[in-house]
Amino acid sequence: MKIGCPKEIKPQEFRVGMTPNAVKEAVAQGHQVVVETQAGIGAGFTDADYEAAGAVILGTADEVFAQAEMIVKVKEPQPVERKRLREGQILFTYLHLAPDPEQTRDLLDSGVTAIAYETVTDDRGGLPLLAPMSEVAGRLAPQVGAWTLQKANGGRGVLLGGVPGVAPARVLVIGGGVVGTHAARVAAGMGADVTVIDRSVNRLRYLDDVFGREFKNAYASAGTTIDLAREADMIIGAVLIPGAAAPKLISRAQLAELKPGAALVDVAIDQGGCFETSHATTHQDPVYEIDGIMHYCVANMPGAVARTSTLALGNATLPFLLALAGKGWKRACAEDRHLLAGLNTHAGKLTYAAVGAALGLPSIPAADALNL
Repeated sequence: MKIGCPKEIKPQEFRVGMTPNAVKEAVAQGHQVVVETQAGIGAGFTDADYEAAGAVILGTADEVFAQAEMIVKVKEPQPVERKRLREGQILFTYLHLAPDPEQTRDLLDSGVTAIAYETVTDDRGGLPLLAPMSEVAGRLAPQVGAWTLQKANGGRGVLLGGVPGVAPARVLVIGGGVVGTHAARVAAGMGADVTVIDRSVNRLRYLDDVFGREFKNAYASAGTTIDLAREADMIIGAVLIPGAAAPKLISRAQLAELKPGAALVDVAIDQGGCFETSHATTHQDPVYEIDGIMHYCVANMPGAVARTSTLALGNATLPFLLALAGKGWKRACAEDRHLLAGLNTHAGKLTYAAVGAALGLPSIPAADALNL
């Protein structure tokens, strides 16, 4: 198969879909790889690195999209990229379609076979291609939240870890999954007073068993959520419903109950955000204020640490990439139900029910697409 890796064009996105090592493995298995010039520069990989691995460097994204049978990216295709997609082509990347009707419509119109990293599953009920970026975003969240809390950035002027004689900041983490766990560990490591809330009692038991001395936990009823939010200096939104729009857990009206200058860090913004007042921002202009509350809602947080993120993502995606290239998407998905769970669109059909429910669009079971 001919695999194409274009340069990411979303604002302030420095990651790249394939590392030189991934190229080397694909080429060793008989595939061709074309890479847009300078695609990896933001993550520290040069054109020479890719050429040494066996890739062919092309001068434009148009050439990459035109030649490749499978496009491997990081972020969802931007409008100009979606115009280059075609039926019979495979797109393998993060999509986050539930809050994005325009992208969904364009992918359906193109006929492309789109496989979303964030909905590929594993035997343990996890999301193995989302997990590495969730780990990165979770660890970044307290760091960017601490910056947002600084007075010069509009925040409360509170130091996360406090100092002797002055209490540390209180941090509320909503969601005890991969993002929430990593966020809580880092925030606690910075000296903050941290509480994680979740609706899964089994997950709370796990957090208590493993991290009981590092941070507290509580059941995420509506009442408990707002009670803890009122006392928090920083609130990290880390809620995920796979493939679906994130639930809104703090309303616009409830902002008045929060501490003035509190920081909301919405890691769920790719799926629409879990605060009613959230809207996506960029690394270039990451923070905005509503009703005296500071919002950090960067939609590609891991892009800030592009090399670490690219390497982590590449480790996770490579086996699936090689399966798709080696077997073709139909056989690869037929033989691996977890990869089949990643199928979101094919030949103009929506194949992920949660996206259809979020956008009010009809969908078909992904397995039915194998016969189209």
